[in-house]
Amino acid sequence: MPALSAYRRLTRLAHVRLLSAAGVAAASALLAATSLSGVAQAATLPVNYDFIAGATAAAFSPATPPPGANNWSCRPSTAHPYPVILVHGTFANMNDNWQAAAPLLYNHGYCVFAFNYGGSSASSPIQGTGDIAASAAALSSFVNQVLAATGAAKVDLVGHSEGGMMPRYYINFLGGASRVHALVALAPSNYGTTLDGITTLAGYLGAASLINGGLSSACAACVEQERGSAFLAGLNAAPTVPGVSYTVIESVDDEVVTPYTSAWLPAAPNVADITVNKQCALDFSDHLEIAADPVALADLLNALGPASPVKVPCLTVLPVTGPVGPVPAF
Repeated sequence: MPALSAYRRLTRLAHVRLLSAAGVAAASALLAATSLSGVAQAATLPVNYDFIAGATAAAFSPATPPPGANNWSCRPSTAHPYPVILVHGTFANMNDNWQAAAPLLYNHGYCVFAFNYGGSSASSPIQGTGDIAASAAALSSFVNQVLAATGAAKVDLVGHSEGGMMPRYYINFLGGASRVHALVALAPSNYGTTLDGITTLAGYLGAASLINGGLSSACAACVEQERGSAFLAGLNAAPTVPGVSYTVIESVDDEVVTPYTSAWLPAAPNVADITVNKQCALDFSDHLEIAADPVALADLLNALGPASPVKVPCLTVLPVTGPVGPVPAF
């Protein structure tokens, strides 16, 4: 039955998240980093393209920035004038979500920053569950902190899942349009999710209120991200604003943002919607793995630095566990 199949897939995803939160922590090698304007980074950090392995390594340190992030003495270079702020997704945190993107961006010479939002505390392993408008206000405060520290005029935002959608609230309603140069979103919930059909089925059966009643107290952001929610209707009345560049990177195998086309933003001169599987048929990354997918991350680099593009690799990428074999350098 479709509903049962959907339930099993969601159960598997929940199990993966629990494993990543409770797994044995491996020590992350944080190499000393010095970043001065116009000067190359001091060391190259390892990049973990296996999402579950990276999340497991970060399991017991949710308040620790991912490798390469939050060097507050970093000054943006001429080549990369905008510091990059990483915005994690629902149930994730800054450390487990960005074990690949943070060191990769660092290695390419970016000033990288990350923060936690929407959790019961800043040190909780489960973040991103709170009211999305309040989370956008937290993002606004963090952007101001980064701009003050780096002296930059604007920031680039990179988000995953809720973290790819929530910044649009900041841009649209909290003054972010004047502070954001680009938003790059990996599998964002821009037009919501049916949770693989479960919320749609519940609506047909008249039981949506039962699901939402249980969710709203534990995860306000979950209810707000349901397809057709009042929150998303208000946000998407004006999907984008002039002056900000938007890039959406999505996989057809996304089992959380469903249908996967819910990630896309309407066509506009400042919008690019990219499907990783159309670039590489061997890429089977799902909602979690896309945050560590080398194909998607090459697209991310090209969105942030179009003047110095990298070659997008094509290799077998499995859901959750990542690439099969070595990843070519880019």
